[in-house]
Amino acid sequence: MACKSALPTIMDEQALMGLNPNADACYRQRALAYFEQLKESQDGWEVCAEALAKGIYGDDHVKFFCFQVLEHQIKFRHGSLAAAQQQLIRDTLMKWLQLQLMSTQSEKPFIKNKAAQVLALTFIREYLTIWPKFFFDLLSVVGLNPHGLDIYLRTLMAIDAEVVDRDILHSPEETRRNTLIKDHMRDSCIPALVESWYQILQTYQRSHSELTCQCLEVVGAYVSWIDLNLIANDRFVNLLLSHMSVEELREEACDCLFEIINKGMDPVDKTKLVESLSRVLQSAGFFNVEQEEDVDFLAKFSRLVNGMGQALVLSWTKLTKSGDVKVAAETLQALEAKVPLMLQLLIHEDDDISANIVAFCYDYLHVLKQLPLLTDQQKNNAEAIMVAVMKKLTYDDEYNFENEGEDEAMFVEYRKQLKMLLDRLAQVSPELVLESVSRVFTSTMQGWQTARFMEVEVAIRLFYMLGEALPASHGAHFTGDSTKASALQDMMRTLISSRVSEYQHTSVTLEFFETVVRYDKFFIVEPQHIPSVLMAFLDHRGLRHSSPKVRSRVSYLFSRFIKTLHKHMNSYIEDILSRIQDLLELTAPENGFQALLSSDDQLFMFETAGVLIVNGESPADRKQALMRSLLTPLLEAFRLLLAKLTQEGDEERQTALADCLSHAVGFASRTSKAFSNKQTVKLCGCSEVYLDCLQTFLPALSCPVQRGALRSAVRSFLHRMIICLEEEVLPFIPAASEHMLKECEPKDLQEFIPLISQITAKFKSQVSPFLQQIFMPLVLAIFEVLSQPAEDNDQTAALEKQMLRRSYFSFIQTIASSGMNEVMANQGADNIERVLFTIIQGAVDFPDPIAQKTCFIILSKLVELWGGKDGLVGFPDFIYKHIVPACFLAPLKPTFDLSDAQTVLTLSECTLTLKMIHLRRGLEFIQFLQQEYLPSLQVSPEITQELCQVLQQPDTKVLKNYMKAFFQRAKL
Repeated sequence: MACKSALPTIMDEQALMGLNPNADACYRQRALAYFEQLKESQDGWEVCAEALAKGIYGDDHVKFFCFQVLEHQIKFRHGSLAAAQQQLIRDTLMKWLQLQLMSTQSEKPFIKNKAAQVLALTFIREYLTIWPKFFFDLLSVVGLNPHGLDIYLRTLMAIDAEVVDRDILHSPEETRRNTLIKDHMRDSCIPALVESWYQILQTYQRSHSELTCQCLEVVGAYVSWIDLNLIANDRFVNLLLSHMSVEELREEACDCLFEIINKGMDPVDKTKLVESLSRVLQSAGFFNVEQEEDVDFLAKFSRLVNGMGQALVLSWTKLTKSGDVKVAAETLQALEAKVPLMLQLLIHEDDDISANIVAFCYDYLHVLKQLPLLTDQQKNNAEAIMVAVMKKLTYDDEYNFENEGEDEAMFVEYRKQLKMLLDRLAQVSPELVLESVSRVFTSTMQGWQTARFMEVEVAIRLFYMLGEALPASHGAHFTGDSTKASALQDMMRTLISSRVSEYQHTSVTLEFFETVVRYDKFFIVEPQHIPSVLMAFLDHRGLRHSSPKVRSRVSYLFSRFIKTLHKHMNSYIEDILSRIQDLLELTAPENGFQALLSSDDQLFMFETAGVLIVNGESPADRKQALMRSLLTPLLEAFRLLLAKLTQEGDEERQTALADCLSHAVGFASRTSKAFSNKQTVKLCGCSEVYLDCLQTFLPALSCPVQRGALRSAVRSFLHRMIICLEEEVLPFIPAASEHMLKECEPKDLQEFIPLISQITAKFKSQVSPFLQQIFMPLVLAIFEVLSQPAEDNDQTAALEKQMLRRSYFSFIQTIASSGMNEVMANQGADNIERVLFTIIQGAVDFPDPIAQKTCFIILSKLVELWGGKDGLVGFPDFIYKHIVPACFLAPLKPTFDLSDAQTVLTLSECTLTLKMIHLRRGLEFIQFLQQEYLPSLQVSPEITQELCQVLQQPDTKVLKNYMKAFFQRAKL
């Protein structure tokens, strides 16, 4: 059929054809336009109401469409509808509902959900005013008809979502309305609703399990805010418990009971409720967990038991705090009685079931921690939890180490929960934890060759976890002669001497290295074990392992190991360097060779090499030779690759070469992290090596291609060299700056400014001539970028400009506060004025409180420097014409939000600027405010007088508070 323009009929049949998902695009477009037309028209929607009330259309998409139109009217135009139109909506919904009762076929779920949503919206708009009998009308229509009850229950859940659901953010007005609705429901209809739920649960528990489950969900949702006695009574609870024995209903019944238990109430009543429920569940055989095969139900049951346990813990805590010793003791007894069931669920082989009980277990241990003395049974319980934790920490055969998916991620999360239990156990009984772990660890290490990987892994893992579980810093584990120290020392000796590092499974290998590094302080006490562990790091077990994942992690762990123990490495330095030499090679993109380590991993290796060289006991010339042999291959490769890059035409190859060049610069930079205040570059004789690096890397700044990546790498290297080489870096700065300012992007400039600011702050007057020379070119480059037009909706460009503007103001602030006012003062009057106007503009015109604050700090500093009698010529005039107005105009702007913390800080700096003007200009400034400026703002003489008096007070805090109040008043 050819696509025609929209027909002017009331119900556009052709437009409705476009609602079908398979319809042509032009029909779909037409349906969309028709939807908009019906939504916006005064009475066009009534045709949809008629279609629903009379059941004119059988097509699901058309029915959904009609409900959507109705929904729009209720949501956005309900208040403007005439009373007759509001009545029409009510009649429509009731008639549609009656049609459902007569139908043999149920509507599709998406239509029923939409209908329930529309009913709920109508309820919210009308219940408190014109439709107080909403529920009674609804119930009288649906009776006990399953189709009708289905809509009724869906409507109740939709109302819960709108009125009760705490996950949805509501405005204060909506919250007030929702409270009124709940109050009114409690007073008028909740008992009737509860009765309807009881009838549904009783009538349909055998014949309509879906309907019964829906009803249980409703009870669970509403129980949190209705009178609990309506639900927590014999007839209702017995009915729920009978559902626990029906396979199709038991999971939903469990959830419902959980919500009942979860309801906030008095601790004594809560304990009684939990205990009565517990007795019934136990006598019905639900506590015999090992006989239950349905794991999905057990997961729900475990959650219910967890809720019961946590409720008892909360009751005990409240009763203990209130000093009710007798009842608290009874509650503790009730709590202890649940522990055997808790342990059964905790140890269950299904992790979901176990995970659902962990919170109760954790809380129970917290109770034990607070008791002055543990009974034998409580000690046994703690031990049983310890056994369960050790068992459940173990990987199963299905765990996929090579390709970790969702199941694996869930197990990792579950392990974190178990670790929390272990930590809590260690607070209750450190001796128990230490003894248990020691026993398992020692026996496993004795026979690791024949043990399964998961047993070996968990034994080492438990030892690793002791480090955080036992209350001592890692170093303290191996000092003094306490039993704890000796036990951990024994375990470390066993770990190393057992040769378990040879075990052929990545999980065991990684756990070995993680543990060795966690307890690296052990080697300070017993350095004789260092060689064997170094070999493990360096051979097929570590950096040469067949798994890239292991090699990657070990490269990081090795760097940590060396950093901690560098004082003990002197006799191994050159051996280590020669063994890792091939891991320090720059992998050129075209050689097709798959490197053992990624470039990120190599960063750790270069840092490790640097630490070994710098902290060794060799004389300076030897350190220089070693550092040169480390970095020379990088520099040679860099020169070759840079030459290739300038010749390369293919963009993909250019990117690969630029990446490789950036890595080379990054590696050299990383070695410099090894230097410290004690071991400087100069003292180690390495200045020349790094100056050679600078000579080699700087030409990359003028490379015509891949400019961004190369500039970024070299700039980072310069940052490091300013710290490491001190004054020796200065000769390189002018040329580097000149290259970096050519053809700049906003991002380039923004990243370049911190470099110049770092030089300014560090070298101050030493770089004054250079700064005077570069100042205006840099400022002009910034102006040029900021003046470039951008698309109105280009958020990225707007953000880049904002960040550049901030960087620019920070740069001016650095110069002003480094006592180098000559840098700006020597730029010539026109240039100074130009810069000053940008600062005034930054303070007033851009709604960016961070930049504004910086601008006021600059203005205050410049007033201090140039605003006195012997200051810069013409500056006092600038103060009165521009700085003073800025201090008043900025806070008066509508965008200056005084409820925002950052803006209040800006106002504080603005106030300090006024204070500084008074300090430098004295009475002359006060007279200017009184006679000229404040009258021009129509400020009354009384307020003017008041402000000037406060301004002359020495207490700046009083002034800041006054100015805030002044502008708050002015903006009303």
